[in-house]
Amino acid sequence: MSYVAKWKIAAVAASLGLAILAVKLQSNPVQDPAVPATVKAAPAWELQDLDGRPVKSTDFKGKVVVLDFWATWCPPCREEIPGFVKLQKKYEAQGLVIVGIALDDGGAATVKKFAQKSGINYPVLMGNDRVSQAFGGIEALPTTFILDREGKIAGRHIGLTKAEEFEKEIKPLLK
Repeated sequence: MSYVAKWKIAAVAASLGLAILAVKLQSNPVQDPAVPATVKAAPAWELQDLDGRPVKSTDFKGKVVVLDFWATWCPPCREEIPGFVKLQKKYEAQGLVIVGIALDDGGAATVKKFAQKSGINYPVLMGNDRVSQAFGGIEALPTTFILDREGKIAGRHIGLTKAEEFEKEIKPLLK
């Protein structure tokens, strides 16, 4: 077998492996067991909203926060949005805030257009590498953190997660 043929086989195998991993993450979201409830304080951050205004993590002090790292080009991310819209509407008065952190290269204008079209009713901020790294490195989208009222990480999900799963986790934190 030629050198080129071996490389082609290796490339196909690697691509297949990545495709299988992506499908697995979409169908079986991961709750990170390394993040026990209310143990680790979430890192402080400051980002810009879609109109360029600064937003800080301290702006949400005393709230239960669902911090969702996502992108407009990510199908599982887009699939989660309607659930987040419903959760925000249902639990906002009890102190819940969903915060979307967009990791799009297209810029705020692209994300803003998508957010308006999707009916997003919660803050959407433009993410950056510094914030992604502060949260341990975002290696897959969506990656979602649940923060309690003290700003501690109560959970983390990697991949598509149903709104019902988020609701089960946030309800006790809202009491």
